[in-house]
Amino acid sequence: MGSFFAELDAVFSNVGDRVCLHLADGEIWTYARLHTQVVHTASALVGNGVGCDDRVVVQVDKSPENLALYLATLYVGAIYVPLNTAYTQAEVDYFIADAAPALFVGEQPRTDVASLTLDAGGGGSLTMAIQEAMDEAKDPANNSEQAPSFAPREADDLAAILYTSGTTGRSKGAMLTHGNLASNAHALSQAWGWRDDDVLLHALPIFHVHGLFIATHCALLQGTPMVFMPKFDAAAVLQHLPRCTVLMGVPTFYTRLLGESGLTKDRVAHIRVFICGSAPLTEQTFAEWESRTGHRILERYGLSETIINTTNPLDGDRVPGTVGFALPGLAIRIADEHGVELPRGEVGTIEVSGPAVFKGYWQMPDKTRAEIRSDGFFITGDLAVQDDEGRVSIVGRAKDLVITGGYNVYPKEVEQLIDALPGIVESAVIGISHADFGEGIVAVIVPDGAGVELATVNAALADQLARFKQPKALVNVRELPRNAMGKVQKNLLRETYSKIFE
Repeated sequence: MGSFFAELDAVFSNVGDRVCLHLADGEIWTYARLHTQVVHTASALVGNGVGCDDRVVVQVDKSPENLALYLATLYVGAIYVPLNTAYTQAEVDYFIADAAPALFVGEQPRTDVASLTLDAGGGGSLTMAIQEAMDEAKDPANNSEQAPSFAPREADDLAAILYTSGTTGRSKGAMLTHGNLASNAHALSQAWGWRDDDVLLHALPIFHVHGLFIATHCALLQGTPMVFMPKFDAAAVLQHLPRCTVLMGVPTFYTRLLGESGLTKDRVAHIRVFICGSAPLTEQTFAEWESRTGHRILERYGLSETIINTTNPLDGDRVPGTVGFALPGLAIRIADEHGVELPRGEVGTIEVSGPAVFKGYWQMPDKTRAEIRSDGFFITGDLAVQDDEGRVSIVGRAKDLVITGGYNVYPKEVEQLIDALPGIVESAVIGISHADFGEGIVAVIVPDGAGVELATVNAALADQLARFKQPKALVNVRELPRNAMGKVQKNLLRETYSKIFE
């Protein structure tokens, strides 16, 4: 197994004129058109000096051209580094400095790295942005574009770096290889029974492992169509559902769809499977969805570092509150702090081993050694219990990770910025159950004098933190609860404010 794109390229050649993308405006892209766009974009990358192992940092809105840019990066042997479009300039500065890319593609050019920008007048089309580079890549003798040489890659070569939040506020770049991507795509296609007649409703962002790898790869690997929506809109999703067979989403998708009066059993009769992940799905949402639609949502569990680890069965009982069984080829253990597997029924940390486990953290060898054990098991930091059948149920998360709307937020990053604001002594950031976002961020603040308003804090954070990382509620207190060692007892805060969003 070598280049993952080589495998996809073979599929594209076989399916040719089959529909690949149904776009929101009614336009259709065939697999042949996508392949042509990939070659054009690869020529532009090469024309801008991008080669094997160079990093290409991308912060653009979802579009067919964006998808082609990802595939073209693999084509030329470079490393794709997607960034959330909500990240602020200050946040992007860190990623650029850390990744040291050969090229940045974004809405605005940068002075610290070679840049390509989107043409706002071109409807967000990357084609417009890279036209000059494409022209330079053409052979002046016959005025036809010369396809760049295909870059041979080995399974262990890097394909992507996905930045995850860090407990100290410093994001970590998870290095994923061609072998990681290919092995997980095959395992998911098998586990979820992907068929030639499947149509995926794709309303996820593609700067995230869920939309870029999990959803997209299943469709591309089988050469099947996607209804490629620019973003999630409950009414629009409901409109498109009858033409689709698979929906992948985060819990927020399902809670918002449940708010639509048009969600009926007849409306979703053609759907083969509803899949949910990136954040815990409540048992209440699971039950309400089954009652309204007749479908039991298939929940799964994954991480940026390992893509997907477990899934509830396609055929068999999908138990609410659980994330199912280990994928074929992956080993799961619930372990103590020393990596010793615990007896079934005991709570411990999920550790994962297998071909989908990432290569390590970019430029963080010490962190890599700390989180990947000598026997190859990755310490996820998630707490879970495994029953006698091997079914995994997540019961908590180490390090106080908050997952809001499917995105990871580590409180330390938010707390550091809040604590630096005038009039604030200290803060504690926690995640509280939220009907729409899974968890909402709550800032518990000790003010220096008069109380602080939520709007004031978020206005100060607006240029420093992405919107999804900003608090949705704020509480002023005289002091934070601490244990004998002086550590803030966030468990007590979560209990105290557990009803704040009700």
